[in-house]
Amino acid sequence: MLSTIRIRPGPPARALFGHPWAFLGELMITSNNIEPGACVELLDIKGRSLGSGIWNPKSQIAWRRYSRRSISLDGPLLEERITTAIKRRTGRSLGRLIWSEADNLPGLIVDRYHDLLTVQTLTLGMDLRLERILEILQRVVGPREMVIRNEASSRTLEGMPQYIRTASGNPLEPSWMDVGGVQYLVDLVAGQKTGMYLDQIEQHQKVATYAKGRRVLDTFCNQGGFALACAKAGASSVLGIDSSEDAIVAARKAAEHNGLNAQFEVANVFDWFTEHREATFDLIILDPPPFARNKDSVEGAIRGYKELNLRAMRLLAPDGILATYSCSHRVSSAMYMELIEAAAADARREGIVLERVSQPTDHPVMLNFPESRYLKGFILEIRA
Repeated sequence: MLSTIRIRPGPPARALFGHPWAFLGELMITSNNIEPGACVELLDIKGRSLGSGIWNPKSQIAWRRYSRRSISLDGPLLEERITTAIKRRTGRSLGRLIWSEADNLPGLIVDRYHDLLTVQTLTLGMDLRLERILEILQRVVGPREMVIRNEASSRTLEGMPQYIRTASGNPLEPSWMDVGGVQYLVDLVAGQKTGMYLDQIEQHQKVATYAKGRRVLDTFCNQGGFALACAKAGASSVLGIDSSEDAIVAARKAAEHNGLNAQFEVANVFDWFTEHREATFDLIILDPPPFARNKDSVEGAIRGYKELNLRAMRLLAPDGILATYSCSHRVSSAMYMELIEAAAADARREGIVLERVSQPTDHPVMLNFPESRYLKGFILEIRA
């Protein structure tokens, strides 16, 4: 039988309306004997169950739901949850296998890189169950190796150390692997995120369908995902820009390895736009990192996104294509469209929406959990 905690009287907690989190200040704690990381049932003010979650009073997000039922994660449920998440991605050899709350496994992230896996446990409840998680993944997926990428700064909010290691304890060298039809030298131990940014692979292919014969600019290019896909699709010229020297080195290696004609520069994108106001392109990609990391930064993020889109529109040739994205979950799709419209008005350009795009299906959106809705974008034709 699970220990219980209750919602505190006061302003309605989001958990009452289906959100999978309860914050420490929203809760009445009737017992000090609940171990951090334990499975706990949450009750509303009248004693009705809101489901079971993992508990950590060291975190402001003290309770994270994994089931609507009163059930422990330490029985067969953990394996059931992992197996169900993997079955949802049947047929994918590259991409996200498990995505935290959206798969009812709060704080567990697993990415697949063909015969390799990366694993992150970002909550104490999942971290305490890491060895069992690894055993299940090995049995169900059968990877050649698993890399535990537990260096995320969010772990400190849960009172956990940061580290990276392989499941076997053996070193794992970078290796060339196919990512969307292009070979990349992928470093799962020292690369960004879990090795690469996997959530835009589908967009790389989509944008590349517009690239043939066009002059392409890929900003915030990281390891060159959009740039190299466009080069492979027959772009007349390709330039990728990123402030990370390591990312640009990796992009250049991939271009050479694949025999693709693409140039890459280390530069601050805003500064680059200022210094190259006379440049002209037929296709520009804007795929920046999240600008709004908290609610106080939303206003500044909107200004930044608008300025980026304005500068890009000014460099586009008539009937050029703008592929523009935001991965800030606090900036909604409607907000993003509004700032693009404002940028077009300031640029005195007419825009036609060719495609509205969102995150791939291996990053599912969970109802009543807006934090899972993060990636949005538009592919536009910018007329004179």
